[in-house]
Amino acid sequence: MAPSAMTRWTTSLSEAQPVPYWLDEPGKPHPEPALTGAETCDLLVVGGGYSGLWTALIAKERDPQREVVLLEGREVGWAASGRNGGFCAASLTHGLANGLTRWPDEIRKLEELGARNLDEIEAAVARYSLDCDFERSGEIDVATEPHQAAELREWHEELRERGLADGIEFLDADAVREQVDSPTFLAGLHDRRGVAMLHPAKLVWGLKRACLRLGVRVYEHTPALALKAYGAGMAVRTPYGSVRARKVALATNIFPNLVKRVRAYTVPVYDYALMTEPLTADQLASVGWKNRQGLGDSANQFHYFRLSADNRVLWGGYDAIYPYGGRVRAEYDDRPETYAKLAGHFFTCFPQLEGVRFTHAWGGAIDTCSRFSAFFGTAHHGKVAYAAGYTGLGVGATRFGADVMLDLLAGERTERTELEMVRKKPLPFPPEPFAWTGIALTKWSLARADAHGGRRNLWLRTMDKLGLGFDS
Repeated sequence: MAPSAMTRWTTSLSEAQPVPYWLDEPGKPHPEPALTGAETCDLLVVGGGYSGLWTALIAKERDPQREVVLLEGREVGWAASGRNGGFCAASLTHGLANGLTRWPDEIRKLEELGARNLDEIEAAVARYSLDCDFERSGEIDVATEPHQAAELREWHEELRERGLADGIEFLDADAVREQVDSPTFLAGLHDRRGVAMLHPAKLVWGLKRACLRLGVRVYEHTPALALKAYGAGMAVRTPYGSVRARKVALATNIFPNLVKRVRAYTVPVYDYALMTEPLTADQLASVGWKNRQGLGDSANQFHYFRLSADNRVLWGGYDAIYPYGGRVRAEYDDRPETYAKLAGHFFTCFPQLEGVRFTHAWGGAIDTCSRFSAFFGTAHHGKVAYAAGYTGLGVGATRFGADVMLDLLAGERTERTELEMVRKKPLPFPPEPFAWTGIALTKWSLARADAHGGRRNLWLRTMDKLGLGFDS
């Protein structure tokens, strides 16, 4: 990268605030008070992101008389649920390709359940008046290298042969640039109905309001410190009190699970994003983007990008940073070297937007597991359920995960609990230094594949055979 280009691109970051755009909202609701003293309930939900809020809400929908308490260690939505790109996908398997590779015999059922789940999210947005800028505008996977264009065409043909291409259209270079104009776009795969765009934090805040209206007791700034059996139920200790509950749903995702044996199945991967100032009418016209789809490119180290309700461009992804030891720390949320890299990639994709400035730059941890999609389980003789490992596609899939946890806690056999995806777990990550070494080698190999026509080296082919890998 030439120094002059670096200076030009980094200048665009000179006024960027190191805070998530979505959480920088004047109308942000005040947190609920912390728990002080002793509480009792039928269901305790630990975690105030999407996973926990959907679990509490659906629990009350299933049984309005059930007493539900939700604990959040800081404020609802402050972690991944308030920092993501706002892509609410139908896929429960981190994309159709991942699902088809891992669960070929169940893929039709998984796709059906995922589509139904997205429909139910859209219905909940209407039913509870969740003011979260929900737009079912779809998504385009774009090719920026010739081998990616060929792969997209072949993949679309395979989906057609398997009867899985409903609503998915292949776009050649002219067709994709008619949708969104970038000189780097060579082809695209357009999923017209399977993805919605939304404001991540407003969805969290809306779910919290809906939970409170249904009678869920929400306590913020109340971390759950310890979990143990207590009589016929469970007890959770907090800094200023405790909760006794018949059943517990753990929705802590990347944060240390209160069931210690679960911790080896996830590692934190830090993802970063930029948000531009609002585009002018002329700037927006220069890009096209009339239909407001989300976009992602097809590289192993990929970018995701979309328009906000006020026509800002969110541009994120590419770097996926694993900190040695798997530690989750606030200092990792800010990474200027990644912001500079992302800014350069942005103006390469959209040179017609030269001069646009970024107002926000931020990062956050994704709970990644070795199969890239959620896993589930129970503990303490079925009195505790957990879901984790969404790997960045949790905006939609967490609602499905909430249903699974509630099914498991009820001891019910349902079409969800019968899935192999639900019954079996991914391989755990090895201890250090093996985890860091393996992830670093995988990242290097993926970057090398991107630079060499997509050709996967021996390490990646071995990881593929083992059902392991690492994705940006």
